[in-house]
Amino acid sequence: MIMSSDPPKKKADERERYEKRLAEFEASLKEEQQKGERYLNQLKYARADLENLQKQVQKRIDDGVERGNERLILQLLPIIEELDLAIEAGKKANDSILLEGLEMVRKKLGKILSTEGLSPIDAVGKPFDPHLHEAVLDVETCDSPDGTVIEEVRKGYTFKGRVLRASMVKVARNPSSTEVSEAKGVE
Repeated sequence: MIMSSDPPKKKADERERYEKRLAEFEASLKEEQQKGERYLNQLKYARADLENLQKQVQKRIDDGVERGNERLILQLLPIIEELDLAIEAGKKANDSILLEGLEMVRKKLGKILSTEGLSPIDAVGKPFDPHLHEAVLDVETCDSPDGTVIEEVRKGYTFKGRVLRASMVKVARNPSSTEVSEAKGVE
């Protein structure tokens, strides 16, 4: 029997085709994996952008709500002051029923506003601070240290740590400090 060399050549050709095809599949697979990685990175960036946008939108919403609350509270401050005046008038008139009702309303309103972040500025007896106080009058006195707030003309308030309305105050000026300034030529 004579064997032809065809079968080994055929097997080699077939093997070569399979190897070539395998190499094509591997190249195609590698290309698809790279595309997948690229798409995954794009998705990660898109997700991060979306999360950043959501945070920005939420911050704008929160800022808008806070500005609205500030405007509302600013409009309520005169009502609080009028209630305080009515309470003082009730004390002078000795109308205990009216006084009790006014004090209840004032206390409830004060508690609500305090819960929202409104705080009165403590001024009397404190050193004058231009960030918290607005000086309306200098009063010559020897009873208080120079630059100390001696009377509050209008109450000031902070809202969530920021000055909503500065206190209008009278500030102590010692006569000796004025005379010393004038002697030095400073006004």
